[in-house]
Amino acid sequence: MSRPDIATLAAGDVIGSRTVTFDRAALVRYAGASGDLNPIHWNDKFAKSAGLPGVIAHGMLTMGTVVGLVVDWAGDPGAVVDYQTRFTKPVEVPNPGTALVEVVGTVGVVDADAGTVRVDLAVTVDGAKVLVRAQALVRL
Repeated sequence: MSRPDIATLAAGDVIGSRTVTFDRAALVRYAGASGDLNPIHWNDKFAKSAGLPGVIAHGMLTMGTVVGLVVDWAGDPGAVVDYQTRFTKPVEVPNPGTALVEVVGTVGVVDADAGTVRVDLAVTVDGAKVLVRAQALVRL
């Protein structure tokens, strides 16, 4: 995939969208890979006793997966030089079933002198924002 041409980009341009799905098996795989074995990510009874609606996806799994939209658009994971967000609502993962996370990336700022583009991510589940101020700085 070729890299975007910064000269053709403007604030408001949509870089793409996708739907990310999480099921309980994905949470188990992530828990094993990350070492985050907190029972809120696999045990409904425990999650509810902690005040959650049920089992929730790991925050870092959510954050790391949705930035894939930007990485694919940029054509190089090393082009993403900064990425940050705030978590506003947990992603509940039903059993059985999947959580559907909608991601839309929009150019927020183009800095031609620095050769960077800030991409703003809108991340929602059932229309509710689960991440806010999700922003990736991409060097093109």
